[in-house]
Amino acid sequence: MATLHRVDGSLSVPSQLPVIALRDLVYFPYMVLPLLIGRPKSVASLKKAEEDGGLALVAAQKDPEVAEPAEDDVYRVGTVVRVLQTSRLADGTMRVVLEGLGRARVERPLPCGEAFCAEVALLSKWEREREEGRELGVEAAGVKEVKKLFREYVRLAEQIPPEVGGVADEAADSVQLSHLIAGHVLVGTAEKQELLEAGDLAQRYAVLREILVREVEILRIQEKVSNRLRLRGEAGVPDAFVEEQEALAGGVAPEWKEMARAVAEAELPSHAKERAERELERLGKLNPLAPEASVVRAYLEWLVALPWQCETQDNQDIGHAAQVLDAEHYGLHEVKERILDHIAVLSLAGALPGPILFLVGPPGVGKTSLGRSIANCLERKFVRVSLGGMRDEAEIRGHRRTYVGALPGRVVQGMRKAGSRNPVFLLDEVDKLARDFHGDPGAALLEVLDPEQNRAFADHYLELEFDLSQVLFIATANTLGEVPGPLRDRMEVIRLPGYLDTEKRAIARQFLWPKLVARHGIEPYSPEIADEAIDEIIASYTREAGVRELERQLSRVTRKLARSVAGRASNGKSAAGETPKVEPAGLSALLGPPVHPSAQAGGGTDRRGIARGLAWTAAGGEVIEVEVAVVPGSGKVQLTGTLGDVMKESAFAAVTYARSRAKLLGISEHFHKSMDLHIHIPEGATPKDGPSAGITIATALVSALTDAPTQSDVAMTGEITLRGRVLVVGGIREKAAAALRAGMKRILLPAANAGDAERLPAEVRENVELIAVETMEEVLGEALGAWQAGARPDRASAALSAGVVAGVS
Repeated sequence: MATLHRVDGSLSVPSQLPVIALRDLVYFPYMVLPLLIGRPKSVASLKKAEEDGGLALVAAQKDPEVAEPAEDDVYRVGTVVRVLQTSRLADGTMRVVLEGLGRARVERPLPCGEAFCAEVALLSKWEREREEGRELGVEAAGVKEVKKLFREYVRLAEQIPPEVGGVADEAADSVQLSHLIAGHVLVGTAEKQELLEAGDLAQRYAVLREILVREVEILRIQEKVSNRLRLRGEAGVPDAFVEEQEALAGGVAPEWKEMARAVAEAELPSHAKERAERELERLGKLNPLAPEASVVRAYLEWLVALPWQCETQDNQDIGHAAQVLDAEHYGLHEVKERILDHIAVLSLAGALPGPILFLVGPPGVGKTSLGRSIANCLERKFVRVSLGGMRDEAEIRGHRRTYVGALPGRVVQGMRKAGSRNPVFLLDEVDKLARDFHGDPGAALLEVLDPEQNRAFADHYLELEFDLSQVLFIATANTLGEVPGPLRDRMEVIRLPGYLDTEKRAIARQFLWPKLVARHGIEPYSPEIADEAIDEIIASYTREAGVRELERQLSRVTRKLARSVAGRASNGKSAAGETPKVEPAGLSALLGPPVHPSAQAGGGTDRRGIARGLAWTAAGGEVIEVEVAVVPGSGKVQLTGTLGDVMKESAFAAVTYARSRAKLLGISEHFHKSMDLHIHIPEGATPKDGPSAGITIATALVSALTDAPTQSDVAMTGEITLRGRVLVVGGIREKAAAALRAGMKRILLPAANAGDAERLPAEVRENVELIAVETMEEVLGEALGAWQAGARPDRASAALSAGVVAGVS
C-alpha cells in the first residue's frame, strides 16, 4: 500500500490496480465525470475495481482508433480514480461516475484474466507538491493570471457551460486549481497528457498559461467572425453563415450526424420532437470531448429509444387467456376468474381505466409468475420492477440532469426495456417501500398508478410528459398493512391464499418435478417420484404457504439423482434403461432427517392450561399453542413469547374476562390476588401480534384455573371482548388450511366469519368441522369437552383451603 496525499486528506492506494484505457480523454485529479464504458476489457477492469475496493487507474490511449489497446498503446502516466456510481444501460454499456484522486505511473502489467491490471507507483514529490501548493496559494501572481485567462476562456467558449467558471473560485489551493483547469480546457490529448505528467507545479502553470493565451486568442477571432457573419445573415445572406461556421469548425462530427439521423427517424410526438431538435442543435455547438456533450448525447439517446408511439397488438381471446392461466398455474380458481373478468372488459372496451390489479399473498404462491402469465395471455411485453427497499423518490421519477450521473426513473427505464407503450408492468413488493429524507417513493407511485394522472407522467430526467395510460400495471405485496392507504385506494386487491397440501402435491407433480428434471439433465433417464414421497417432503421438510421451499427440496433431490447418474457414467457403468425412483423411505438419505416434526394432533399429553390457536402470518396460516401456568403468588401477570402490543391487550382482556365470570366458571373470585399467571406462546424468537389469539388465551387460562384439559383436536381463532363476546377476524382460509395440515378435526371461529367459511375449499369443509361461536361460554363448552362450569374446584380455591397462600381474604 502507498499513501496518496491530497489537499483534502490522504488515502491508502494498493500497489496493484485494474487499468481502464480512455479514448480522447485525459482524466485529472479532482475531476468528477460520468463516462460510458463498453469495451469488454474495460468493463472487466471496472468490475474488478468494484470488487477490490472501488479504486482503478485510468489512462489515455495514444491512438484513439485502436479498438483493443495493449500495454504500449496507453500512456504510462494516468490518474487513480474512485468509482462512485455504476449502472448498466440497455445495450450492455456501463455508465460510470468517477472521481479523480491522484496521479500514478504504470510500472509493469500483471495477469488479470479478462481485465487489464498493472503494478502502479504513485508519482514522487507528492508531499513536496502539496507543500508547494500551500506556499504558492491561489493568490500568487502566476496563479491569478491563469485564473483570469480561464474565466475569459469559459466566457468565449460556447461548448463550456458558464457555471464551469466557478470551479476556479472553489479550488482549495493551487494544486487543486491546476488540475481543475487542465481538466476543462478543450485541447488535444497530447497537450493534456503533458499537463498531467508535469512534475513541477510552476511548470504546470507555465504550460497552462501558454495554452490559455493561445486558445483565448483563437476564440476572440472566432467571436469577431461570428459577429460579422451575423450582421451579413441579417442582411439576407444566411447560407454564408452556415458555410463559414462549418469551415471554422472543420465540418460536422460523425457522431452528431448519427444522432441527427436517429432523431429524424424516431417516431416522436411533437413535444418530444421539438425538445430533441433543440438539444441536437445544442450538441452541435459543443466540443465532442466536453463533459456537457456526453450528458446531451445520453439524453438524446433516451429520447429516441423510448416507445413514444410503438405498441403491440393485444390478443383479447378469453379462451386463449384461460388456457394460458391453466397451463401455467394450478388451482387459484377465484384469482383466475378475476383476471379473466379484467381481460373480458379490456376486449370489449378497448381499455381498462379502472383500478390496478393488486396481488396480495404469502411468498411463493405465484404472484410474480401470474403477472408474467397475464402478459402471455394478452401477448404483451412484460416488465418487472422490484420496489423492495426503495427509499428515494428519484428512483420512480428520475434524477434531474443537473446531477452527476443522472438517469430516468425505474418506470421510464422499464418502458425503454419493454420497447412498447402498452406492456404489462409488474411493480413487485409494494409493501416493502421505505421512506426517509430523500422523499416518499410511495407518493411518487400515485402519479404512476392513477389513470387520471399517468397520461402525462413527468419524469425529472426527461422533463417531458410521457403517456402511461396504455400500460397494464400489476402490483404485488405479501401484506396489506405496510402499503400506504392512498396507494392501496387506487388498486383492486386480489388475494392469493396459501396452497393446501393436495394442491402442493399437484403442483409438484405437474410443474416442479418435470421442470427440475429437465434443468438438471436427467430427463433421458425418466426419474420418478412417488406421491407418498412428495407428501413426506411437504409435511416434514417444508412449512410454508407457497411452494418455494418445496421447489428447493425437490431440486436437492434431483441434484442427488444427477450425481448418482454421473457417478455411474464416470465408473464406466451404463445407466441406460434404469429408471431412478424416489420413495419415502429414501428421503432421509437424500435430504437428511426431517426438518419439521410432525404437526399432527397429540394424544396422551397433559392438555391442562394449553390451547391451540390459529394465526395468520405473511407466510400463510400457522397453528400456535398458548400455555398458561398458574402458581401461588400475588396476582402478577407475566407475558412471554415476543408478543406485540395488540396480543398483549388480548391477554389482559382474557384475564379480565375470567375475573368477571369467576362465579359462572366456578373459580375463586380472588384468584387474581392469590395466584400469579404466566401466559406464554412458544417459539419466542418469532414476533407475534394481532387480536386473533384472544379466545385461545382465554381458553388456556380457564383450563389452567379449573384444572380441566382442552381437547387436542380443536383449534380456534377469534378476538375476545371484556364481556366474552367473540369478534370477527381475518385470514380464515389460511388458518383453516393450517388446521387441516396439522390434523385438527374442529375449528372454532366467530359467527361473523360464517361467510368466509362458506368460501373455503371443499377439502377443508369435508375434513374439518367448522363451528361458529358468538360467546366464550360456547368456546369453553366446545374446547373443554364434558367439563361444566363449577364442576370441579379451581386451583386458587384448592390452594386457599390447603393454607398454601396466606393473607388472602
